[in-house]
Amino acid sequence: MKFRLGLIAVALCVLGMSGAYADKAIDPATYQSLPKEEAAKALLREAMIQADDGSWERIGVGRVYYLGGMKPEGQAIFDQILAADDDASDRFRIARVYVEAGEWARAKPLFDEAIRMEPKEEKWLAEVGAYYLLNGDRETAESLFDRSFKRNPELWATVAAAGAYLGVKPQE
Repeated sequence: MKFRLGLIAVALCVLGMSGAYADKAIDPATYQSLPKEEAAKALLREAMIQADDGSWERIGVGRVYYLGGMKPEGQAIFDQILAADDDASDRFRIARVYVEAGEWARAKPLFDEAIRMEPKEEKWLAEVGAYYLLNGDRETAESLFDRSFKRNPELWATVAAAGAYLGVKPQE
């Protein structure tokens, strides 16, 4: 009897959830047949609703704005996130966007803050070291590689370091 009641409860939850998700469907008129930039803006507005309060999710939306040529909109999202929390991983993710945009000068302080906040993240140490090397600072890069490899000689950290010596950006 308990088993059947449990199954019924699960079924009701699933049915209830499917209704909730159906309410959140994006109307194709939101983007179809619109000029590309208008379609993108409409979908990004929807994405912000979907992102809710999630910082990583909002960074993802901000990344598309920023790299898609709408830097002020992306920057506003990043500024809001940075002002609202003290999370190293948010700084790290935003710094990655700046690197992707070719803005090392903007990325560097955020990477440095993230490492200061989480000094034992061996993958971060190597990735940031790779960016330093790719931007001409071999001494700092190798210092960060040393710290990473002393902590834990992890595959992706090693690959990031090796790639930087060959001009290859770390894989995110």
